[in-house]
Amino acid sequence: MRIPQADEKKIYQLILDLANPALREQALLELSKKREQFDDLALILWHAYGVMAILLQEITNVYPILTPDAFTTAVSNRVCNALALLQCVASHNETRGLLLNAHIPLYLYPFLNSTFKPKPFEYLRLTSLGVIGALVKNDNPEVIQFLLSTEIIPLCLRIMETGSELSKTVAIFIIQKILMDDVGLAYICQTYERFYAVTTVLNNMVIAIVETQAVRLLKHIIRCYLRLSDNPRAREALRQCLPDALRDASFSEALKDDGPTKRCLAQLLVNLSDNVVAVS
Repeated sequence: MRIPQADEKKIYQLILDLANPALREQALLELSKKREQFDDLALILWHAYGVMAILLQEITNVYPILTPDAFTTAVSNRVCNALALLQCVASHNETRGLLLNAHIPLYLYPFLNSTFKPKPFEYLRLTSLGVIGALVKNDNPEVIQFLLSTEIIPLCLRIMETGSELSKTVAIFIIQKILMDDVGLAYICQTYERFYAVTTVLNNMVIAIVETQAVRLLKHIIRCYLRLSDNPRAREALRQCLPDALRDASFSEALKDDGPTKRCLAQLLVNLSDNVVAVS
């Protein structure tokens, strides 16, 4: 997207302002607002002298104050603006691999590991998940390999258990993207412990959704189960442990207008039956 020259100059000035501690907070806010308007912002952020170090400094500065008493809404907003710029870098095809090679996503894991419930922490978790979600969106095998070498799966599983509905949705989206990759599916199904960890959380989510009817979450859950059923060992295990709510009419009303998800569920049940026939 080509933006007016005056706006482009403003963006370059905001990049320069990041180097000034007195102007940095406002520059982070303004740049985070403009990240959707300027296609090359990710390239500028990555290649501008000192900018990535400044963003990392903003992230690491809050590590010592990740407690409810010290981590205020204002602090959360500031670091989340820095994370929004990292998400911009993670989304761009030319900077995604550079971000991975520098292992920068690992700096977000302390935020994902936090279990505090107040809104500033939830916003921090959600924005951090957004960076990881941006990495996995393009089905890049390099991204999956990187994530599998880290602790992202247990972190996402815990958020799927304890987070807000929105955080749960982004976390399960990341797990789904890992499963859709052949290496990711093989990794999760390689040991009983990994398979059990994933399916236990999915099963608990299904039980909860019987009450909440959270359709957006349910769509991802069904697609995760369907993908797991592509693995022969996982398919055998799912025949025994798939929640009854996915076999009966518990979600008929919730899915009545969602043809694609209903077909996924029907295909899952066919896969787990003795008579494996594709559902058209």
